[in-house]
Amino acid sequence: MDAQPGLSLGLNAHISSPVSSHSATLTDNSFSFPIPNPSVPWQQLLVDEDYKPLDKLKHEEEEEEDDDDDDDVDQEEEEDDDEEEEEGGIIDEEEAQEQKEEEMKQHQTINFMGGGSFPVKRRHIEGSESYFPSKRFAADSNSNSNSNSTVEGRKASVLSWGNQPLGIADPEIFEIMEKEKKRQFKGIELIASENFVCKAVMEALGSHLTNKYSEGMPGNKYYTGNQHIDQLEFLCCERALVAFDLDPNKWGVNVQPYSCTSANFAVYTGLLHPGDRIMGMDSASGGHLSHGYYTMSGKKVSAASIFFETMPYKVNHLTGYIDYEKLEEKAMDFRPKILICGGSSYPREWDYGKFRMIADKCGAVLMCDMAHISGLVAAKEVASPFDYCDIVTSTTHKSLRGPRGGIVFYRRGPKPRKPGHVHYHGDDVNYDLEEKINFALYPSLQGGPHNNHIAALAVALKQVATPEYKAYMQQVKKNAQALASALLKRKCRLVTDGTDNHLLLWDLTALGLNDRNYEKVCEACHITLNKCAIYGSTSPGGVRIGTPAMTSRGCVEEDFETIAEFLLKAAQITSSIVQREHAKPFKDFVKNLQINKDISNLRNQVEAFSSRFAMPGFDF
Repeated sequence: MDAQPGLSLGLNAHISSPVSSHSATLTDNSFSFPIPNPSVPWQQLLVDEDYKPLDKLKHEEEEEEDDDDDDDVDQEEEEDDDEEEEEGGIIDEEEAQEQKEEEMKQHQTINFMGGGSFPVKRRHIEGSESYFPSKRFAADSNSNSNSNSTVEGRKASVLSWGNQPLGIADPEIFEIMEKEKKRQFKGIELIASENFVCKAVMEALGSHLTNKYSEGMPGNKYYTGNQHIDQLEFLCCERALVAFDLDPNKWGVNVQPYSCTSANFAVYTGLLHPGDRIMGMDSASGGHLSHGYYTMSGKKVSAASIFFETMPYKVNHLTGYIDYEKLEEKAMDFRPKILICGGSSYPREWDYGKFRMIADKCGAVLMCDMAHISGLVAAKEVASPFDYCDIVTSTTHKSLRGPRGGIVFYRRGPKPRKPGHVHYHGDDVNYDLEEKINFALYPSLQGGPHNNHIAALAVALKQVATPEYKAYMQQVKKNAQALASALLKRKCRLVTDGTDNHLLLWDLTALGLNDRNYEKVCEACHITLNKCAIYGSTSPGGVRIGTPAMTSRGCVEEDFETIAEFLLKAAQITSSIVQREHAKPFKDFVKNLQINKDISNLRNQVEAFSSRFAMPGFDF
């Protein structure tokens, strides 16, 4: 049998170096020895040429004992002669003992996978240790320094490793991170779901809090030593309720979700059985995958559609607005147990009152995913879903300008008495959402929460409750409207002809452009935005543009006028490239962008513009 990586020898043994190397080390709890070539059969490598099975050796030993009994008389007669031998010819007892031990070492045995024992012969291999050293080596002896042979030396080694800055500990990762820092500083960030956090959030996120395991809800953790973590999480929950002006007697919150998608699925898991029905906005209309999504061929893409039955509602293909009449008609036919409002690329207000009416008619829980607009909700710059919904989820890193993660709010306490309304969730008196959602998050779906994220979120939520944050969100809206106005003046087609929040959708089909090509040209010019579907278009042809990130860097309305010019220039460059290279594959299209002079010129203008603005959180 050939030796295999990690092959058990009946001694909890393992090969500790890669099998592709020229030597490996096999260790167990009591000894270790190197193997010149792990691929050589063990029989050839270790078995003594004079090998005999143990049972045969035992039989021979018994025969020798019988012969010894017969020779006892002869031995007694020879004792007198032995005593008369010269002193120099007598074998010293210590030498005899050493010789005996050496012989035993030369024929030690090893149990191979429980299949019987056989002797192995020690063989010296140049440049290696003996097969059976007296002490187990924790590491390759060649790498051990003299200082590590002492306790103080080992302590110093650990401290040295633990206190190295990133640039020294891992220069390769440090270099990549520095490149990303440069990209962020010199580029124009227009992805609607991205933002730049402040230095305080970064400090909390990269703190010692990442060291602590804290499974469970605050005050009821699985591990000990969480008294300060509990205090931190309670404070974060308190700040979340304050940030959105919520009564703690009527609303509860869980700040442990790793993302909004995790929060959404926890709601489904806690309230539904597999196969129950969910209704959310169609992805092409501006909905999110976590609300359920099928491809045109019927393939189930998101976990919501895999484990539950989902049905989308859509926007009017002429106006781009939600068609509430058709939504109600669909909901009454489909009878979802959860009705979802909120999306990832819908530029207009949500009529939560109409959603509440429809949910009550069909007996559904009303849930809002406010991931994109949560900052605007907190600043009271858009309508609040908390006035009508039973559950509200959100990310924490978009317009909230916090760390990457999720959050879920749920109603608690007595239900309002509304005659004629059907209630699916809980009894007729009190909400029962809190325990179900918390249990779904842990232990059903997640492990320990990320305490560093929760601390960073608490920092961000404290900022959200300030007048300065409200002024920031007001500027986000003004910038979005200024950008929309600038594009409309230049005869660009926007879905719904404008925006009520932080984002807008630009329909590129009017310019004869493909969204994928335009996205790549913008990226080559150091402008980041993302392609998206435009409902009613016969082919992909839209991009989503958001203003929070550049507003965080200090841009105002006139700066977004300049950004609109950059976007139009990128569209012109895309059109000229497509006309010139329309027959080439997409990979060649992308490759040739790096040598395009027009792109190089626009990139220089973009970098000069962006470098004028400070970067929150770090200096460059």
